[in-house]
Amino acid sequence: MADPALPSSFPKAVLFDLLTALLDSWTVWNRAAGSEAMGRAWRSTYLRLTYASAGYVGYETLVERAAAEVGLPASAADALAATWLELTPWSGAAAALSALRPHCKLGIVTNCSERLGRLAAGILPVQWDVVVTAERAGAYKPDPRPYALALTELSVDAADAAFVAGSSYDLFGTAKCGLRTYWHNRIGLAPVAGAPAPEIESPTLDSLIAWASRFGGTAPAHSGARQ
Repeated sequence: MADPALPSSFPKAVLFDLLTALLDSWTVWNRAAGSEAMGRAWRSTYLRLTYASAGYVGYETLVERAAAEVGLPASAADALAATWLELTPWSGAAAALSALRPHCKLGIVTNCSERLGRLAAGILPVQWDVVVTAERAGAYKPDPRPYALALTELSVDAADAAFVAGSSYDLFGTAKCGLRTYWHNRIGLAPVAGAPAPEIESPTLDSLIAWASRFGGTAPAHSGARQ
């Protein structure tokens, strides 16, 4: 909780990664892969492919390519698509969005196709001010274009916005854009080599509101605090 003795100063907008920071997509991928081990290997390979892509390549194409790389049949990608609406919010996600809503514009920046990204965004009980998919931006994060498009459509400068990441890959992009970042590292992913440090890394969203409410203060001299 925020310290009631301190004045609140929220950012003008908070942007979120969707499929890792807000939604538990790992369980759906694991189920489609047949096991947690194969699901994690598949998802990790997919993340590597998307974040290394110079421009937008069809989301479903990269999901299928990642499945093939780890030895899964094409039917795994079909199973993932068939269970897409079984994605569920992480505990604390809905409460955090509800608490932020009176203070900030809220947006999504997601590495997904337009169709699947919109469906996933609709799972959360909030009216989004902007939803930017990799398909619409023409590039996957951490390319600066998806973040920049969201900020442009919100008419908010990067200095006045915050980002909630689900993966350390995002930290490369948010650093380039000048977005202060909270890394919701729910499953304890190891940071990618060379990734800039976030202001906060936490396995939950419990510290998000307190962090956001102090946004107007001076950014901390050190980064990477773990909660």
